[in-house]
Amino acid sequence: MKLDGDLYVVSDRQQTEGRPLLTVVEAALRGGARAFQLREKDLSPRDLYPLALQMRQLTQAYGARLLINDRIDVALAVNADGVHLTTVSLPARVARQLLGPERLIGISTHNLAEAREAAEGGADFLVFGPVFFTPSKAPYGQPVGLDALRAVRPHVKLPILAIGGIKKANLDQVLAAGADGIAVISAIISADDPTAATQDLLAALHAARARIGSHE
Repeated sequence: MKLDGDLYVVSDRQQTEGRPLLTVVEAALRGGARAFQLREKDLSPRDLYPLALQMRQLTQAYGARLLINDRIDVALAVNADGVHLTTVSLPARVARQLLGPERLIGISTHNLAEAREAAEGGADFLVFGPVFFTPSKAPYGQPVGLDALRAVRPHVKLPILAIGGIKKANLDQVLAAGADGIAVISAIISADDPTAATQDLLAALHAARARIGSHE
């Protein structure tokens, strides 16, 4: 199994401007997003489960992938496509034993050592950052910057999705530094029109990739 596309939408129901999370997710699905991470860290497994189940049904209807942040038990309970792990989650190799070979494992990384460990542990893709400043990632430290992304790229064969302050204006820089795609939260979750925001971001991604490719 592979993560479809190059845009990974990470949920945060606190950033939906008062709209139900599922309403925003469906709008992003209509815009073409095909990969989502359900990341509601404050919810207990009991409260996360029904939301995950609804999101699984919704993403399946559109043929999209759904990964559950950290909670392997919830991912299995709703038959999600995989899990997204952090540096304090169970190791990837243990998650793989529980999930089996078919489900996806994404891992958040912040430096070369973490990226190498994730790749060696059996991850399917990496989310690397925060590349630029973003309020949602501010509690976790300063941005790592484009140079850190460039340093990781030659050493990791897995797809790398950049996260943290990614916007249309800096897509060229991010892709040129070695990212295969991007992960976003507020750019879509907080957008006035998530469908249009998704369409615009996907179009900008494809255009940036074409420009980067023409210069290689």
